Amino acid sequence: MSFHGKGATGAPKAPGTSDRFDPMKTTLLPSGQPVNPPIEETKAGNYFVSNYPPFSFWKPERVCEVEAAMNRPPQQGVPLGVYLHIPFCRKRCHFCYFRVYTDKDSGAIKAYIDAALQELALYSRKPFIGGRQPSFIYFGGGTPSYLSEKQLRGLVGGMRQMLPWDSVEEVTFECEPGTLTDQKLKTLRELGVTRLSLGVENFSDHILDVNGRAHRSKEIGRAYAYAKELKFPQINIDLIAGMVEETEANWKDCVLKTLEMAPDSVTIYQMEIPYNTTLYKEMRETGKLVAPVADWETKRRWVREAFEQLEAAGYTIASAYTAVKDKQKTRFIYRDRLWAGADLLALGVASFGHIGGTHYQNQHDFDPYIKALASGNLPIYRALTPSDQERFIREFILQLKLGALDVGYFQKKFGQDVLKTFAKPLQNLRDLGFGGANGSKVFLNRDGLLQVDRLLHEFFLPEHRNARYA
Repeated sequence: MSFHGKGATGAPKAPGTSDRFDPMKTTLLPSGQPVNPPIEETKAGNYFVSNYPPFSFWKPERVCEVEAAMNRPPQQGVPLGVYLHIPFCRKRCHFCYFRVYTDKDSGAIKAYIDAALQELALYSRKPFIGGRQPSFIYFGGGTPSYLSEKQLRGLVGGMRQMLPWDSVEEVTFECEPGTLTDQKLKTLRELGVTRLSLGVENFSDHILDVNGRAHRSKEIGRAYAYAKELKFPQINIDLIAGMVEETEANWKDCVLKTLEMAPDSVTIYQMEIPYNTTLYKEMRETGKLVAPVADWETKRRWVREAFEQLEAAGYTIASAYTAVKDKQKTRFIYRDRLWAGADLLALGVASFGHIGGTHYQNQHDFDPYIKALASGNLPIYRALTPSDQERFIREFILQLKLGALDVGYFQKKFGQDVLKTFAKPLQNLRDLGFGGANGSKVFLNRDGLLQVDRLLHEFFLPEHRNARYA
């Protein structure tokens, strides 16, 4: 799972089309609104905050703004990254809200790869590239590892011809363990993948099955062992706390198995049920308001316990979702640069990008995406150019997910003192015991970090707080 919708780093994917979901309304809500007691059950809706302003404010009529941004030279010192969405999967997970397809044959996949390369070719000639080479590449999904070795070589070779990777510091590749043959792993290593992200989610075959995952536990161990043998610079394992039928005993077993594998980094998400998932459709059909997964208090406790065990084993908690074994060697360049305003060239159906200060999303279905590129047009569906204040808020809330941020960074870049601008919500954080600030840092304690996504809305501008998120 990638981060702009999720992920081992934070990645650009199509989110569910839902209203803002606030599982626990507290005194952090705007003054004058009623304060309700905590609602601990998991209900339908998007919880995870991946960008700002909310996607519902991105509009088709503003596509001209990203077209204008492409035709301007890049801002000095702004790094460039590339995200490619590979939307193919063996199965659709019951909790998945990304744009994925399980019914495409080899001809359709070839057409998609050709279209993505055509898209990159169109971008490579635009002034915003300005001679820059990407410093990070991210292959997200869907299931990038669904592609064959031949398809992967053709795709990466074509990308390198149009936009050289000589300066790339990180190449992330998301994988479903059951799609990883030894030869495919060897191919990925040869193609320059530096961070292999394994979508493990759980080690129980039963829980994997009832949640719609395609892989099983034996495939995890086999893929991981060979990846270690090939010496990928970084191997990440994704887990999800609170999946359907998860138990205390099984979650503890998942954490122990992860510790035994000792990956370079571990990403843990708390299960949510966006509206366009199979689980939500089943809830709607049966009239259920509460999802058949663990409540939020339990999920937070499970993640807390996992973090504590990882810390005891020498890991460092690097964000609300990640633990790293060696902080000096294990980096998340994609996440950190994206959260600091890097340009992100987004390729593929429904993917999200950021060019010259303008956000955009591609066409969110297969045929319109292919058709646009077949006609020689870029497949952009909607866009938005944030104001300076919105850019400031975006970087603040995203970097708050790291658990601490530097006040001086925002003063230098945006000319704003975050302690004054956000005096009221920061005071509320202190009053609730979730964190605070001193002269140089804003920080969250572990309680705050484990529920950061529900706290971020209070830093939004008023017009964004109760709007649809997607």
